[in-house]
Order: sequence, then C-alpha cells, then structure tokens
Amino acid sequence: MAIAKQYLKTKPVCKVTFTVPAEDAKKVAVIGDFNNWSPKASTLKKLKNGTFKGTFDLPKENAYEFKYLVDGEYVNEVEADRYQWNEYAGSENAVLEL
Repeated sequence: MAIAKQYLKTKPVCKVTFTVPAEDAKKVAVIGDFNNWSPKASTLKKLKNGTFKGTFDLPKENAYEFKYLVDGEYVNEVEADRYQWNEYAGSENAVLEL
C-alpha cells in the first residue's frame, strides 16, 4: 500500500493518490472523515496488474482519519502518517496529515 501527496500551488488542496495491491479483491474503497466514511464516494479503480488506485483532491492543512475497505473488511494503511484510536470503531484508524 502507498500514499502519494501532490500539493498544488494554485489551490488550497492536495492531490492524494491511494494505491492498494489486492489482486484477489473485487472491490476496494478508501473511507474516512473526508467523505463521511462512504465507500460509494471513493471506490478505487482496479488496474490490470491487480492494484487498486485512486486520486482525490483534499483540503490542505487538515488531518483525516481513514481506512481501506477491501471486499467488506477494514484495513489500515501501513504507510500512514500516524494512527489514532477511534472510540466509535473500537480500533485504530490510519491518519493522513496534509
């Protein structure tokens, strides 16, 4: 898994690309507080090599809790900026700092 950040000079946003290697998966989404934890809002596209990938514009100078939803199972990003305990979920969420 990987996260790539591209800060734009002309807009107060960062283009964030999420990459998830999951050859056997049918559906992968990135869910978090930036999209109200909605898998429909952030489905990643499956590439020919079996990797799922998607790019989203997120406002800069914020921190976002998120997870991947891989065929219905929650998975944390190993390269997250940090992790934060979420009382509602009863587990740690990955955190993206922009």
